[in-house]
Amino acid sequence: MDVKEKALEKHYEWQGKIEVISRAPINTAEDLSLAYTPGVAQACLEIEKDPSLSYKLTRRKNLVAVITDGTAVLGLGDIGGLAGMPVMEGKCCLFKEFAGVDAFPLCIKSKDVDEIVHTIELISDSFGGINIEDISAPRCFEIEKRLKEKLDIPVFHDDQHGTAIVVAAAMINAVRCAGKQLSDVTVVINGAGAAGIAIGKFLLEMGIGDLIMVDINGIIDRETVYDNPAHAEISKITNKHNKKGKLADALKGADVFVGVSRPKLVTEEMVASMADKPIVFAMANPEPEIMPELAKKAGAYIVGTGRSDFPNQINNVLVFPGIFKGALSVGAKAITEEMKKAAAYAIADIVTADKLSPEYIIPSPLDKSVAKAVADAVAKAAEKG
Repeated sequence: MDVKEKALEKHYEWQGKIEVISRAPINTAEDLSLAYTPGVAQACLEIEKDPSLSYKLTRRKNLVAVITDGTAVLGLGDIGGLAGMPVMEGKCCLFKEFAGVDAFPLCIKSKDVDEIVHTIELISDSFGGINIEDISAPRCFEIEKRLKEKLDIPVFHDDQHGTAIVVAAAMINAVRCAGKQLSDVTVVINGAGAAGIAIGKFLLEMGIGDLIMVDINGIIDRETVYDNPAHAEISKITNKHNKKGKLADALKGADVFVGVSRPKLVTEEMVASMADKPIVFAMANPEPEIMPELAKKAGAYIVGTGRSDFPNQINNVLVFPGIFKGALSVGAKAITEEMKKAAAYAIADIVTADKLSPEYIIPSPLDKSVAKAVADAVAKAAEKG
């Protein structure tokens, strides 16, 4: 039985990966009157007078909504919110297992940006944070932007920012291991969708030397006029030397490759054309842009993928549980760039200098100490403002 068959069997067995557990015992008449009527009315009246007490008198401070419209589920595409529910439940399961955060899956039956934004706005008082998930680009950019403007709780699109943070954490250690500096490296990102654009912007914030973005049409340059607003924006802040051409042209002399695209797009010749000690993050799933053994054969110094069966798995589970835990713990109204940077360095620092190697640049996704380290770092960054 392969993993797909076994997973399906387990889903039939589980019939859902999360459940609601009562925190208030109901065994006596007094228990009932305290948790429910008539006693509960007092808590309601206190919140009516001071809405901020909802964080102390309800579970709101530890509750995140995991929301999708089902238009970009894993590598499955637009399969609809209902079909995306197992993924959303899985995400909620990870929130609880790694950070003790309660999360609830919500699938919206709409692809309309206005309708989605309005729906989330209407239910936002029930939650301490919003994690939007598996919503296709470019709609996801607009949805997140508008929600951040409207809501006074953290809004986080994990496909963008979780991926960006975990890639940055891996990059910090990979560059250290290769004896280079972030400020000196040229990074090529193949895939200019939500994840690729977010990774690129964040790596620039982290201080990399240069970034070259490549999409299905080739290198994004400074002269071409782009209809896609995200591409138009990124074209102005990347590709310092205005390189043109295809992925192979972009990789010549580059220090780092980051793939968030499709299998088998990178050849051994492309890796061999990169700078000394090339770093390859081939993150397409289930099959990467180049298989690790081929990248290594071509001279790659460090290889990371999105898969658990190779060293250096670059996985968002290292990010989102801890970043929400930290933000919720201090009542943050948003997740800022400084909080994201703190998270990246916290993940990187789990790998101490004496353990850092080309085969170990990032902690295991199963290392539950990571979420606490991230939460502590994010909380401190939030309090600093």
